[in-house]
Amino acid sequence: MKAISLFSGGLDSILAIKLIQDQGIEVEGIYVDLGFEANKEKKEYLKNIAEKLNIKLHIIDKKEEYIKNILFNPVYGYGKNMNPCIDCHAFMIRSAKELMEKVGAKFIISGEVVGQRPMSQRLPALNSVNKLAKADGLILRPLSAKLLPPTIPEIKGWVDREKLLDISGRDRKRQLELAKKYNLENFESPAGGCLLTDINFSKRLKDFSKYLTLTPNEIDILKVGRHINYNGYKIIIGRNKDENPILKEYKGEKFVKMFPKGFAGPVGLIQSDAPENVKQKAADFMISYTKFDKGDIIINQEIFKGQKIDKKEIQKYII
Repeated sequence: MKAISLFSGGLDSILAIKLIQDQGIEVEGIYVDLGFEANKEKKEYLKNIAEKLNIKLHIIDKKEEYIKNILFNPVYGYGKNMNPCIDCHAFMIRSAKELMEKVGAKFIISGEVVGQRPMSQRLPALNSVNKLAKADGLILRPLSAKLLPPTIPEIKGWVDREKLLDISGRDRKRQLELAKKYNLENFESPAGGCLLTDINFSKRLKDFSKYLTLTPNEIDILKVGRHINYNGYKIIIGRNKDENPILKEYKGEKFVKMFPKGFAGPVGLIQSDAPENVKQKAADFMISYTKFDKGDIIINQEIFKGQKIDKKEIQKYII
């Protein structure tokens, strides 16, 4: 008997796996990469935890499909920002179903806890997720199973329902007690989380999508830099040495690169169809974030002579 586990690397998903492994069931993990994780080291962290749990981990890239089908048109709408949590969970479960059929697993498990999160883990929301994912009966939530209707693996006797739990709410006491029982250490995911819940990232994404069609190439550049909307054209200017390489490595077609010529300064991107006057303004903006009053800026092999301007003027255009 084999199950597929939605795997975030957090304590709840780890405990869900342990509870099912305790019943002699093999578990394989799935992490659905949507591109909006804040922690750059997340995948390495997941690989490390999966090895400790002795599970095979599948990292599935679903960025393009998610952008096309879910992000901008969620059936159940958004949370406080651009986070379509119910649709997103259903999308992950559908991805797990696809993998389940490929590897010969019989059901899916998740570390979700009833009532832990206000949008996506209320009982009606869990039912909505099941319905949208067309996974009724297939998804078992071991930490809260006794509070939910029996699933196919419980009804068919693959899993002993009496050995599952009835945790609810936001209190983590019982999870921490279980962690101690299983001798789990360093089990919480390092700082990160979904950027779609972040107000500032969401503002950038909304502004971007007014003018351009998002592709996976643009996700990483939305995470960094100063984002400027000048007369409806997007300009991005790096803030430090960690952000500059991300902008420099951009491989899409919607932006062209901007570099200082012969002196130290930020890397920038400008919308590829920007007219000459916007490129000139972008050159001025670039110079304004250096220690120089003027200098040459290369934009897609053209040279523009930039002049420093008051940053208060630039602030009017920053998203």
